[in-house]
Amino acid sequence: MTAVETTVPARAGRGGTQVRGFGTLFRTELKVWLREPSGVFFALVFPSMLLLGLGLAIPGFQEPMTDAPPPWNEAPGITGYLPTVIALAVGTISLTTMPVQFATFREKGILKRLSTTPMPPQNLIGAHMMINVLALIVSAGAAVVGGMVVLGVPFAADPLVVLLVLVLSTTAMFSLGLLVAARAEKGQTASGLGMLIYFPSLMFSGVWVPLPIMPEWMQNIGLYLPLGASAQGLTVGWFGNEGFPLAQVMVLAAWTLVLFPLGVKLFRWE
Repeated sequence: MTAVETTVPARAGRGGTQVRGFGTLFRTELKVWLREPSGVFFALVFPSMLLLGLGLAIPGFQEPMTDAPPPWNEAPGITGYLPTVIALAVGTISLTTMPVQFATFREKGILKRLSTTPMPPQNLIGAHMMINVLALIVSAGAAVVGGMVVLGVPFAADPLVVLLVLVLSTTAMFSLGLLVAARAEKGQTASGLGMLIYFPSLMFSGVWVPLPIMPEWMQNIGLYLPLGASAQGLTVGWFGNEGFPLAQVMVLAAWTLVLFPLGVKLFRWE
């Protein structure tokens, strides 16, 4: 995944407020972000394509989960994979897209140039945080809607728990992505570090080995990793038959409280 280019207005309008300047910056950066095909594909399309591809291509995922308690015994087997795909969407954006963007801004001197204008460099970071959050909403929403419409996946049993875990997963994983980008001098370096974390995280979050058949020792390790805790918590909320995922929620909150201040402290603007 290549780093995105960026176009930053040199100055906010003389008579405009900083809020209006941020709106202009956000719209400009969103247009530039949408021009990067690989970034858009992996952020918005890949999770849904993976879910639909597996659900349509593997016969076992099309058969009902007869060993599950009602009403899930009539749901297709791919249902158990949907929470993992939502976690995958969070991990993809936070570790393969966002860190590269921020490190590229530093590499090209964009943050340094912004410091000489009325638009503070923090606004550029904030604009891209918003873009990535919107991308995550679209990606996760597309996976859920696609799974329900095309594959017949039932909706979550406890939507509020799913929403809570998703919010905490986003804060934890974005904090990890911020830490990856904090010191990387180049976009390529950030990409390499992100991938180094991304692929092992997928293994413990149920992407390679589905959670229901994952060995207990792998599940125990995954519980203490942000992406693994995300997939487990989303699964509990989706099926709603194991109570509240307290351990997963606490792990995600702890990662956020540790990683976000550390990423902010270590972040270099030049």
